[in-house]
Amino acid sequence: MAIVVNLDVMMAKRKMSLNELSEKVDLTLANLSILKTGKAKAIRFSTLEAICKVLDCQPGDILEYTE
Repeated sequence: MAIVVNLDVMMAKRKMSLNELSEKVDLTLANLSILKTGKAKAIRFSTLEAICKVLDCQPGDILEYTE
């Protein structure tokens, strides 16, 4: 059982680079990279909200629960 982060998929759909997303959500490249690679242990709702706003998506588009 795991939570899969599909941030790279949404970024590709929106044709947005990690640098561009980093600037728009005011997060460091290092923190976004950790999130993108699935190595993050947690994510703040405020961060998730900012990412969803910039990528024009829902949290379920980024986070997926798998068994």
